[in-house]
Amino acid sequence: MTVDRGTRPTRRAVPSTRTPSDQLATAVSGSGDAGDTARPVPAATVARLAVYLRVLTTLLDEGRGVVSSEELAAAAGVNSAKLRKDLSHIGSSGVRGVGYDVSRLTAEVEATLGLTRPHAVALVGVGNLGHALAGYGGFAQRGFPVAALFDVDPALVGTVIDGVEVEHAAAIPRVCAERGVTIGVVATPAAGAQEVCDHLVAAGVRSILNFAPTVLAVPAGVEVRKVDLAVEMQVLSFHVARRHGSVPAAGPAAPDSPGTTATTPREAVTR
Repeated sequence: MTVDRGTRPTRRAVPSTRTPSDQLATAVSGSGDAGDTARPVPAATVARLAVYLRVLTTLLDEGRGVVSSEELAAAAGVNSAKLRKDLSHIGSSGVRGVGYDVSRLTAEVEATLGLTRPHAVALVGVGNLGHALAGYGGFAQRGFPVAALFDVDPALVGTVIDGVEVEHAAAIPRVCAERGVTIGVVATPAAGAQEVCDHLVAAGVRSILNFAPTVLAVPAGVEVRKVDLAVEMQVLSFHVARRHGSVPAAGPAAPDSPGTTATTPREAVTR
């Protein structure tokens, strides 16, 4: 997964239906007020906390009461020192020789990630990918119920997916405001993604998950997470090529030997 940070162009502010007090907090663990001295949680730690929570939830389902840092770290794919450092950011520490109370640690991680209340989700674009996302029950189970669906295709508007009616994208501002949507998901073609994003921001949505193959320009205070499946495939292609020894070494390329034909990276991977 890639994040739209630092590369997105500056954009004029989009009018919002929310008051300044509704602005996104500047730190995960703080309220963003001038007098707030809570230590912010690093972005990389936030991502790992979500992984820890997935493991902790499984442990709770299994009836586990305590877990050691070594066991939790191994299940999350990190080393125990990094896990302990991550958890120190949220003020959690285990008992030496015993470990962490699973129920308590789960509650602490959920509070840090803002999961103490459900987040209503609006999904725009219910084509093949959007339809699959809309019908995925795991979102609601984790506190992210899909509250609204939108599209512009007359054949899709009015249909019902998992109990939610698809409405025309023109209704985004009104419906999102009425249903208290806090997270928007953009699963449209690239050409329409920016307009959809603007509608979501105008409705007061400050967190957007972008599946469209384009960079979204947003005002300050709006967080965009980009999921580009093609980019992820290209990264995996690099690792496949490296395992097969077809990735060129760093530095200037060596000249081809007389009588040989250069091999392109694509040919090297597909041979």
